[in-house]
Formats: sequence, structure tokens, C-alpha cells
Amino acid sequence: MSQTNDLTRYGRDIMNRLEPGLADKVTGRLGELDATLPSLIIDYAFGAVIGRPGLDLRTREMLTVASLVTLGNAMPQLELHMRAALNTGVSPEELLEIVIQMAVYAGVPACMNGLTAYRAAIAATGHILPGLKEEN
Repeated sequence: MSQTNDLTRYGRDIMNRLEPGLADKVTGRLGELDATLPSLIIDYAFGAVIGRPGLDLRTREMLTVASLVTLGNAMPQLELHMRAALNTGVSPEELLEIVIQMAVYAGVPACMNGLTAYRAAIAATGHILPGLKEEN
């Protein structure tokens, strides 16, 4: 088997660990535009970079969330990676703290946008907002 096929399989595995079915979803959407785009994302971004040893996937997702909050202009990707962070074991409380800390480094507007994405990710994954108590 070629190295590219192994890298593709590895990248797809990582993507599906972040969110079930993510690899097929991304491959389909990108492939509609250009046949080479899926391999750029799957092989390079996920297989070769995110799949590197040295940091576990949970830590990488926390870093990705912080980075996307600071960018302030990547809401769909931010929501996806917030869901992925929750799926890799980051607690809702930890995720909220990441967003709040970014107010210091990226500014309050970026933090507020991050909080909007946070609410969407919490709702999409069935988690409960940390400030709300379950009714008995």
C-alpha cells in the first residue's frame, strides 16, 4: 500500500474520532469543488499534522479551539472543533475556560463570538451549559 493511502486512512480515522462521519462529509463537500482538495485536508492537515506524535488529540483540539477563537472569522470551523473537543474528552467547563481566556489575548469581541459557538456546540452535543442546573 502506498504512503498516501496509509496517510489518507490515518487522516480519515482522526477526523472520524473528532466527529463520526466527518471524513465522508468533508470529502464530499470538497470533492464537489476539486478532486484534489480532500487529500489536502485529510492527508496533510489531519494525517500529517494533527496526527503527529507529541500531543494527544484532546490537547490538539483545545489548542485548535483557542486558535480559532483568536482568529474570530472561522465560526463553522470553531463550532466543529468545539464539538470535536467535547468528543475527545474536553469537559464543557474546560471548553468554556478556553474561550474566556482568549478574551485576554484576542479581545472581548472574539470571546463573545467564541461564546456563541460554544453555546451551539454544547447544544449540538447534548451537554448542559455549566451555569445551568438540571431540574429534579
